[in-house]
Amino acid sequence: MGAVMATPGAPAGTRHQPLGLVVQDLHVRFGDFTAVDGVSLDIAPGESFGIVGESGSGKSTVLRAVCGLVRPVQGRVALQTSSRGDGPADRTLPQPGSMAFRRQVQMVFQDPYGSLHPRQTVDRILAEPLAIHGIPGAEQRILAALDAVGLGEGLRFRFPHQLSGGQRQRVAIARALILEPQILLLDEPTSALDASVQAEVLNLLEQLRRERSLTFVMVSHDLAVVTHLCERLLVMQQGRMVEILAASDLAAARVQDDYTRRLMQAAEGFRRDAGAPRGPTPADALTDVHLPVAPIHRG
Repeated sequence: MGAVMATPGAPAGTRHQPLGLVVQDLHVRFGDFTAVDGVSLDIAPGESFGIVGESGSGKSTVLRAVCGLVRPVQGRVALQTSSRGDGPADRTLPQPGSMAFRRQVQMVFQDPYGSLHPRQTVDRILAEPLAIHGIPGAEQRILAALDAVGLGEGLRFRFPHQLSGGQRQRVAIARALILEPQILLLDEPTSALDASVQAEVLNLLEQLRRERSLTFVMVSHDLAVVTHLCERLLVMQQGRMVEILAASDLAAARVQDDYTRRLMQAAEGFRRDAGAPRGPTPADALTDVHLPVAPIHRG
């Protein structure tokens, strides 16, 4: 699979241009409850960035605010062509809320069965975003999207309940990719899958990121997955930022905050007994295993 081709209707200046993401002082409230409290991110084009924390820490809400599913009460979200932090917004790039922004920023949700319409075939699920954005050539694009995620066209006219969990998540990834975005928001994309299928989907995502120069923002409870797939990560607690660190520092236990240490101790594979020899961890397993993306049965 080669480089992504420019598509008709793509915003000027973004067809071949990797995009990053800036989030400044993001606040999200639901009534009196503050779900996100002052989160700021500077994600470079092509970077894979993780967000970790306990349940209810605001991780998924950050993604939903970025893609426009929830409305922040304060803060700024913008695309960028380089990592520049708090510089002025580039008004030539698609702005949040616009169709062009939604085309460049797509989301893969946690539960593939819940995120796919149960009464729509795979073909219709993939055709819908093309119709919304007025993109021609649906037949060719649908077949290419299915091939990109390792699914054969034999599954094209099946319904979600006729697919396995791994196949459904591949369809969800294909739906996100069919608009040829530059940024993928991944909300625990493998947590609902069996362990063996998780490895296949993670390898697929990493392959797609390399080949298409995609920017990932990935939410996960699994520190081993984030360490494997992401270059940097944000630790969140109760809607606030705890610390941002490199994945290599997390794997080597070079962390600054006690909360991050407690997360590591609670995560299987990161717990260390004093004086005990270091055995293989889940992060080691994910680093060592590179499963080929096997073609799905086309019957």
